[in-house]
Amino acid sequence: MYLEKLLVTLLAAPVIAPVPSTVAHQVVAQAPAPQAPAPKAAPKAAEAPKAAGKKVAPEVKDLVERMQAFYEKTQDFSADFKQDYKYKALRRTQSSTGTVIYKKPGLMRWEYEKPSKRTFVLAGEKVYAYDPEAQTLSVGRIDTSQLSASVTFLFGQGKLADEFSISKGACKDCKGTLLVLDPLKDEPRFRQVRLEVDPKTAQVLKSTVVDPDGSENAIAFLNLKTNVGIDSDRFKINPPEGTRIDDFTKAMRK
Repeated sequence: MYLEKLLVTLLAAPVIAPVPSTVAHQVVAQAPAPQAPAPKAAPKAAEAPKAAGKKVAPEVKDLVERMQAFYEKTQDFSADFKQDYKYKALRRTQSSTGTVIYKKPGLMRWEYEKPSKRTFVLAGEKVYAYDPEAQTLSVGRIDTSQLSASVTFLFGQGKLADEFSISKGACKDCKGTLLVLDPLKDEPRFRQVRLEVDPKTAQVLKSTVVDPDGSENAIAFLNLKTNVGIDSDRFKINPPEGTRIDDFTKAMRK
């Protein structure tokens, strides 16, 4: 689903409710639909499971722990963002900009400004996608129990070291320390996660998710502010009269 790809950095969970194809087509440039992973060959008997390589490199252990602690004590944050999606097959990059706000527990709002206006809100297990140009509001649901630690650590919950082998990556253009996270178990949603972290504040400056096909979804956070007292009302969507509302959560309950 397009929403999974759009927010895979922060919402790496399958979307349970379907989304209208009209809306999906309108945002495909910002968030392409995921491709089905290629069938995996059966492991050889002599191969050890991925979990056997569980580790956090000594040179980044302190930074990982401080980063984990930082988000555990963060109650809310706001930031501007710049998203660059690099299509490996097409050899082109789609860039988007906007703002994001977050508030515990589990409230998040993404406002896309360019190349077109879109609003995406996560509120508990419900997710809302608003397209002002098409005058549509779609409501779906995600299974929050399936969220990866690459998502939940930002909410102060998941432990990265429980799900990833973490090492220091080389990066000439990085403003912080690059952490490379490789899943300990087979992960069909993404191949790798890279976090650029400020070594002083332990804040994530940039997050990059490598898709199974090698495409990269990078989100850089700018002007990030934490614990500013964000009001819960800012996560509500009040579409103007005439907006078509497609609530797929009701259809699933029938």
